[in-house]
Amino acid sequence: MAEEQGFGSQSSQPQAVSVVDNSDPLSLHRSDHPGYSKAKPGRVCKLLKSLYGLQQASKQWNIEFTKQLQIFGFQQSSADHCLFVKSSSTSFLALLVYVDDVLITGTNAADIEAVKKFLHAKFTIKDLGAAKFFLGIEVARSPSGIFLNQWKYVLDILEDTGLLGSKPVSTPLLRNFKFIATSTPHYDPERYRRLVGRLLYLNLTRPGISYTVQQLSQFVNSPYHQHWDAATHLL
Repeated sequence: MAEEQGFGSQSSQPQAVSVVDNSDPLSLHRSDHPGYSKAKPGRVCKLLKSLYGLQQASKQWNIEFTKQLQIFGFQQSSADHCLFVKSSSTSFLALLVYVDDVLITGTNAADIEAVKKFLHAKFTIKDLGAAKFFLGIEVARSPSGIFLNQWKYVLDILEDTGLLGSKPVSTPLLRNFKFIATSTPHYDPERYRRLVGRLLYLNLTRPGISYTVQQLSQFVNSPYHQHWDAATHLL
């Protein structure tokens, strides 16, 4: 996710790592593999490591990774199970997991380094250094702090909708616009749903569009042309 580099001067800079090796599964078995001649009839093979191709692999990985983080002292958020936090009177750590990519941030660089050493001892990780991109969000740094933006994500949306060269407008919604369905149904409802879904993710860094996106999302089941026009006006 991020380019490899060392720690920056700021202790609170988010660090990205990628876990490239799973630990032992709880208990997974499979029938003998083609080409393996030592298997006896009626017996199965017990796997020593989870494999990415297995249906249970993602669940086993999540269980084991969560277990190890809790051993280290992290607490899993009840609101978002991808978020783990560890706090004390002198420091705070937050760890965000997406599949096998991990974003770590905290108030102390030494604590972040300790987490990475612990994870590397339990798993095999690749240290990607200070995070620059994570899930479509750019992490930009300046002397005044850290700035999150989704400029590339916005450009991708504009390109996909054919609005890359359009002129900007001053408001996200036309004045006195009515969301009631008064025009004809949109010819491609699935396209409208995809666009609204992408706009919902854009809310992370663009809270000013929240009201308009919330209104547009109420018509994903049966969008009309006026709803599509309102969505393109927002873009």
